[in-house]
Formats: sequence, C-alpha cells, structure tokens
Amino acid sequence: MENAKKVLLIFILVSPFSYAQPIPRKLPLLDSLTHKIEQNSYPNMHAVLISQNGVTVYQHYTNGYTSDSLHDSRSSFKSIASLLTGIAIDKGFIRNTAQRVYSFFPEYTSYQHWDSRKDQMTLDDLLTMKTGFDCEEFNGTRDCEEAMSQSKDWVKFSLDLPLANRPGTHWAYTSAAPMILSGVIANASKMTIVAFAEKYLFKPLGISRYRWTMDSAQHGMTAGSFFIRPADMLKIGQLVANQGNWQGKQIVSKAWIDKSTRAVTAISNFSFVGSSRTKRAQPQPTYYGYYWYREQLVTNSFKHDVLFASGNGGQYIMLIDDLKLVVVFTGGNYNSWKAKLPFEALAAYIIPSVAR
Repeated sequence: MENAKKVLLIFILVSPFSYAQPIPRKLPLLDSLTHKIEQNSYPNMHAVLISQNGVTVYQHYTNGYTSDSLHDSRSSFKSIASLLTGIAIDKGFIRNTAQRVYSFFPEYTSYQHWDSRKDQMTLDDLLTMKTGFDCEEFNGTRDCEEAMSQSKDWVKFSLDLPLANRPGTHWAYTSAAPMILSGVIANASKMTIVAFAEKYLFKPLGISRYRWTMDSAQHGMTAGSFFIRPADMLKIGQLVANQGNWQGKQIVSKAWIDKSTRAVTAISNFSFVGSSRTKRAQPQPTYYGYYWYREQLVTNSFKHDVLFASGNGGQYIMLIDDLKLVVVFTGGNYNSWKAKLPFEALAAYIIPSVAR
C-alpha cells in the first residue's frame, strides 16, 4: 500500500439475509470513488461502506480510521432512537404514539416553564419534531442542544423547555425531543435506556462495541454523541431494509418500520442534494418521518428514493430500497456544507456501480 495508515477492503461477506447472490459490480466506478477519497476530492470522509442484497461489497477507511474505530454517530443516532421507540411499543411498554408525553413523568411535580399546552404533547409530536418547544437547531436559529449538554439532567432540562407553538403544529428540529423519549422508554420499561437498547436491539444484532455519552443523572444520550463502528451502523441500515427482521428474528415490527420511515413532513426550502452543491443531481424536497429523512436522488440517468439517517459532519445511514442498497458514511465535516458530499458520491459512483 502507498499509505499503511489507510485501509481499503473490497470483498464479499456471507449475508445474514435470504437475498439472492450478489449482482456483478462495475468495480471501476468504486475504484474511482476510492481514488477521489484518497485525492481529497471528498475531504474528511472517514469511512464508506456499501451493501446490496444484504451483502457487504465495499468498505473503505481513511484519515486514521479503521474498521475497529468507534465513530461519533451524531444525530444519525436519532434514527436508532426511533427504532427503540418502536420496540418499546411492540413489547407493550408503550401503548401507541398518541400517548401524552408528560404522563410518563409523574415524578416531576413542577416545571420551570410549565404551559398548559404541554398537556397535549404526544409521543408522535416528539417523533416528528413538532413539540412546539422554543428551539430550532436545524438552521441554528435557536440552539437548545448546547445548553442541554451543560445541564446535569438532560431529560428534565428538555421537559422544562418553554413552548413557542402549540404541540403538533410546527416542525422545528431539536435534540430535546429524542432526549425526552429516552426518559419515556426508561420510565415505561423500568430499565435504563442503556439496558433497554442492549437487550432489545444491540445484543440481537451482535453489536457489542459502542460507547454512550451520559449526563450526571445517568441518562444515555439518544439525540447523538453515541460512538459506534460504521459496520454496526450498516447493520442498523440492513435491519431497516429487511423490514425489522434480523437473521429470521423480528427485532422491530414491520408496521413500525413502515410508519416511522414514511416521511410526510416537508422541510421548507431545504434539500440535502442541493446543499451538497453537486451538479450531478437536481435538488428535491426533503421530507421528515420519525427521525428518518427521505429525498429523491434525481439525475439525467436515474431517479431513486433515498431514506436516510443524518448526523452533523457527514454521518449517514442511507437506504435505496429499489436497489436493495444500504450505504454508510462517516466523516468530520462538522458544521459545513461538505457534510452533504456523500450525496454527490452516491449519485456519481455508488448508484451507477450497483444499478443494473
């Protein structure tokens, strides 16, 4: 190798699924992707993994990262929090998403910013980012996450946030929403979110190497800052691609996968493809589901729907259902438009390399 610190692996693994044998690849395009990463045309990409039909066909690690490196998943972990919520409903700990949020916290007898409208807030409002909280972190106009991280109890901090709108009426991105879900699941299941996730999601998927970020009250962060191997992020994507089934066992119900990934809320005046500044694809509206995004990737040659988890810096779990394709990116382009460059790579190299 030209650089011993950089690792390139292109290989076929045994699939845990019952899909057909892998489709032949136009590997030169993936070689070109590798070259572009190594030449820094896609700066600060740390890992790219691709699977099709449940079979891993490409892995590339660079910039000091290897297959064993734990990477900060940032807000892409919100999508895993969505899966945990679905599992809690499947197991009967939570009845449904229409349940009122504050009914799960009888131990909190008073709140700093109590507002009678909070009584109407549902779990559906948490999952769709329609809490009404006076926060907007997507465009940075009102960041609540930094203040939350400095508090001792992230769940209580989030519950105490003042409202700007009636719950259920306005989409406004905030890490407080999945943080409250951490407390909901813990209170409903009588388990910490850490223990719940290990028992019902990570252990069944064979995910054992990871690191939670915790507050002083020992709440695991469910909005981000969860460290995981990219290969295990790929497992999460494959689980969703396989409708919640893993090696013949239903980890989360198909009904939840369908509902949580439907993504019907349009994010006003925003496109991930547009933000990537690529000339290979035309910007399309981005839609939001239960902590999952959808956007069509449209070029002169093809059009594919992309379902994805997204985290600051370039952390993505992408699913292209009609191609049976799962792609994971990790990177270090924090607070930069370059974090959207994976959409350029998807359009230029990855989809053309695997599509028939």
